[in-house]
Amino acid sequence: MFYKIELQDHIRVPPDLFDLDIEEAVLKRIKRKFDGFISKELGVVIDVSEVNRIGEGVIIPGDGASYYDVGFSALTFRPELQEVVVGKIKDIADFGAFITLGPIEGMIHISQTLDDFVSFSKDKVLSGKESKKTLRVNDTCRARLIAVSYKDVSNPKLGLTMRQPGLGRVDWIEDEFAGKKEEKTEEKKEKKKK
Repeated sequence: MFYKIELQDHIRVPPDLFDLDIEEAVLKRIKRKFDGFISKELGVVIDVSEVNRIGEGVIIPGDGASYYDVGFSALTFRPELQEVVVGKIKDIADFGAFITLGPIEGMIHISQTLDDFVSFSKDKVLSGKESKKTLRVNDTCRARLIAVSYKDVSNPKLGLTMRQPGLGRVDWIEDEFAGKKEEKTEEKKEKKKK
C-alpha cells in the first residue's frame, strides 16, 4: 500500500550547498539520504515530496557543515499481508514467476500460479495442464500478498498467490467475470420460463 507519511530527522548540509536556498539545500540532502531507503516500519521510500519544517541550524566546530532538525513528507510503499496488488511478470523460472509491483518485486511460487497442474517450458512459459492457461513474461496480473519478510532489509522478500477467485492474469479474471455474468443471465431466463 502507498502512504504519504511525515518524518523527522537531523540533516547535515555541507558547506558546498551553502550557496543554495536553505529549503533547497535541505531537500537535496534529505532526498540523497532517503530516496530508495528500505525499512520494516516505512517500507520503501519512493520520494521525499516536501520539507514541512526546518529548525534552527547548528554548526559543529571542526566540521563546517550545518545541522538542521527537519520535518518532511515522504511517499512510501509498504506491502501488507492479504493486500491485492497488480503487477507485471518480470521473469519466469522453473519454480515460479517474479512480478514487479512498482518499486519492489515479489515471487509467485509455481504452486501458487494456478489451480491446475502447472508445467514450465524452456521458453519461460508456465502452462496449466487442464485449463490451458499460460503465464508469460510481461503479462499483467493481480495477486495477493501472502508473505512479507524483511530478514534482509536491503532486499525484502514478498510471496504472492494467484490461486483465489479474482486473481491471476488480467484477461483470466475478465473471462471468469464474463462467464459468471452469462451464468446469471441463463439462470434469470430459466426462472422466467418457469
